[in-house]
Amino acid sequence: MPTILPLLLALLATPQAPAPKPTAAQIADTAPASAWATIAPEDLLVMDFVDGQRGVIWLAADFAPAHVANIRTIARSGWWRDATIYRVQDDYVTQWGDATSKKPPAAGITLHPPAEYEWPATAHRIVANPYRDAYAPVTGFTNDGWAVAGDGREQWLPHCYGMVGVARDLAPDVGTGGDLYTVIGHAPRHLDRNIALVGRVIEGMPAFSARPRGTGGGLGLYEDARQYIPIRRVAIASDLPVGDRPSYQYLKPTAPEFGRTLEARANRGLPFFTVAAGAADLCNLPVPVRKTPEQ
Repeated sequence: MPTILPLLLALLATPQAPAPKPTAAQIADTAPASAWATIAPEDLLVMDFVDGQRGVIWLAADFAPAHVANIRTIARSGWWRDATIYRVQDDYVTQWGDATSKKPPAAGITLHPPAEYEWPATAHRIVANPYRDAYAPVTGFTNDGWAVAGDGREQWLPHCYGMVGVARDLAPDVGTGGDLYTVIGHAPRHLDRNIALVGRVIEGMPAFSARPRGTGGGLGLYEDARQYIPIRRVAIASDLPVGDRPSYQYLKPTAPEFGRTLEARANRGLPFFTVAAGAADLCNLPVPVRKTPEQ
């Protein structure tokens, strides 16, 4: 009877594959309820399109208060009821509002808000990003869930994928908030500190990014009005009936699980990755957001 000892020795000598590292999504999914915080419903802008798609934008009220106040007023006035998506530039932005640029502004808004592009670094305490960023020497995350960039003197919101900004004419114009855009491609960080950022799309990104590309003016404008994508309704979540009111939470940057998501994104491991980057662009470190679990 042949001995099995050589086979056992061979098996013991075979290197065992290391256990796969959990992904950032897996870490967030298993984070306890205490690691999450609820986004205020008055900071959620709900956009419904006539084709049935919905996009939800988390408004950055603490960073662009004048523009966000305008956006709330515009939404509540119904001014966007006949607005459309009229520009979709590949690898850049999707833009919506008044395609004619002739409609009078909504009543009650501030026509000339301040340039809410940056603020003193002391204005918001941040949880530091441990990885280097290509555009700013200081980056991190505020306690209320926003990624910020800075230079030690000033701070600003970065133009990451899904961020929402205020379309404007040439400086010194800063826009009112009637026409907005969201980033649908590689992060155009050169726009940082040049345009007011007012939020982030947290659900329904395909409603903006998966649209036919425009060809007009080298800017992705729709050249035929029949291409415009009509908006059915724009509302603040707190104004909606309870049954139609979405609710979301963000993973608190102060939670230990958040730091683990950063490490998982910067140093992805086996079995797929064989080389850890050891770095992560700020825009590759989105603060996890989820729908509020049903109680």
